[in-house]
Amino acid sequence: MLTKIVSGSVRNFLACQSRQLNNIRSLSAHGGADPNPGLAETKHGRKESEEDFDNRYLAWFNKPDIDSWELRKGINDLHGMDLIPEPKIIIAALEAARRLNDHSIAVRFLEALRWKSRFSKDIYPYLIQELRPTLNKLGISTPEELGYDKPELSIEDPFSK
Repeated sequence: MLTKIVSGSVRNFLACQSRQLNNIRSLSAHGGADPNPGLAETKHGRKESEEDFDNRYLAWFNKPDIDSWELRKGINDLHGMDLIPEPKIIIAALEAARRLNDHSIAVRFLEALRWKSRFSKDIYPYLIQELRPTLNKLGISTPEELGYDKPELSIEDPFSK
């Protein structure tokens, strides 16, 4: 008796899973729902040009009704990629942070860009040079202006003498 109940439950479960899988396959085969509706790209998914990539993030950050979660998602997705975004994308993100009155995320984004560019010493000064007018217009400080580039409670190395 128990084996009939268990086998019937397993059969029902497998049939349900099979129907769901078939629905997903038919949607993707017929151009149905987008399998990746967010900003992050799949590993082997669609390929897009650099211009399309830039336009996608510019549209994301320039949304007039962007909220803090969406701003952080966009910045986090950018940070997770093996790239440093174009200055126009950074400017759009900084303007979105200013619209949300979130100075801290703007400074943390600049800190992350400095960290990502640590292997090529020319990139971060170039970014700051390109961003300087926007930073001044929006009243956003760089991590260096706030003293975040130096350790606060560092101890002098006793072995350096």
